[in-house]
Amino acid sequence: MKLSVRCTGLTALTALAALLATACAPQTATNSSSDKDEKTGTLRVWLFQEVGNTPKEKAVDSVVAAFEKAHKGTEVDVEYIPIDTRAQRVKAAFNDPASAPDVMEYGNTDTAGYVKDGGLLDVTKEFGDWSEAKDTDPTAKQSVTVDGKVYGAPFYVGVRALYYRTDVFKELGLSVPKTMDELASTARKIRAAKPELYGLVVGGAYTYGAMPFVWANGGELASGKGGSYASGIDSPQAQKGIKAYTSLFGSDNCPAAKCAGMGGNDTISAFAAGKAGMAIGGDFSHTAVEAGKVKGKYAVVPLPGVKPGSIAPAFAGGNNIGVLKSTSHRTLAVQLMEQLASKKTQTELFDAMGFLPTFTDVRQQVAAEEPFVKPFVQTLSAGTKFVPASPAWAQIDSSLVLPTMFQEIITGKKDVAAASEDAAQKMNTAFGSAG
Repeated sequence: MKLSVRCTGLTALTALAALLATACAPQTATNSSSDKDEKTGTLRVWLFQEVGNTPKEKAVDSVVAAFEKAHKGTEVDVEYIPIDTRAQRVKAAFNDPASAPDVMEYGNTDTAGYVKDGGLLDVTKEFGDWSEAKDTDPTAKQSVTVDGKVYGAPFYVGVRALYYRTDVFKELGLSVPKTMDELASTARKIRAAKPELYGLVVGGAYTYGAMPFVWANGGELASGKGGSYASGIDSPQAQKGIKAYTSLFGSDNCPAAKCAGMGGNDTISAFAAGKAGMAIGGDFSHTAVEAGKVKGKYAVVPLPGVKPGSIAPAFAGGNNIGVLKSTSHRTLAVQLMEQLASKKTQTELFDAMGFLPTFTDVRQQVAAEEPFVKPFVQTLSAGTKFVPASPAWAQIDSSLVLPTMFQEIITGKKDVAAASEDAAQKMNTAFGSAG
């Protein structure tokens, strides 16, 4: 699983545990801007340690070698830091510039928090002057933007789509669903015909598997900007999407007793193990599914929206590369950031790790070469969503506001209106405290 999932719900989360969402912005910092711009010396880089990191290291080593050759008297020291201790490491770096790296990889849901803590350098001008930046996916650019200023370069992106069992669909004479209503009815048909399977495996703790239902029905997480946000999770449109998602937790599809506590990793594990007819999974889930019992017996299509032929908006997870404000090598650090996030490097990282490029033209290129990428690229092209660019998101995510809301509805403790209103109140308290 890539970090994009862990930090987003990791989500990320999954966290962000492994959902895309557990943003890890430090809560305090004394980091201040350096007035130095040294043109030689050692540049320190922190990148995330991936599962099976060697291919990533080889791609990065190539960038480093070229950079050092082009900049005499300069050395680049790359350290791969464990994902599960990154919060402490980053907090320490922000509080002690002497120990901080010059360039750092970070989860894209962390941007606003890191900016509030004064850790990231404003590179708006440099990003605007970078020739390759014009091809950056708009949502990816949004993930490095706070109050109109850019604080890094998108590194890779991750989105989710619909995995389904081709053998089960063929056996039962089912067509691939083209709307969310068809998705629900198809899931129930699978469960009725094969009660040993979940129709569409869903999870009460799977925030970024649930949000496409909210977005497709016109709902939003929040509205506003500049840290001044108001929750939209209790709007009529959002409530309609929440109802559509939570209605899938029942004996006729995915029993609440088993599915209420599931996160994104759990749902993919169930699908890969042959226990479900369908699942919502990411491009980053491909390797796990290929290693499972359903290898050769599944396909992937974009998750359908409300109207026939439409694609439900997906969360755009992923990671970014930024320069720390405390760097004493501003010019060199920004140049290295651009090289690490360049089209060439992103292409190599896709080949090495499966990371989806953040450049639209590069993404189309890799999709043509690797068929499994196509539905994810289609999803990205149809338009994706991101979390509010507020430092409050880290608190909302880590305190499990949305999973709690879904689980309260799924288990019958509250109805959709009451649970969403409570969640909105919690979100607004967090937005207010973020200032």
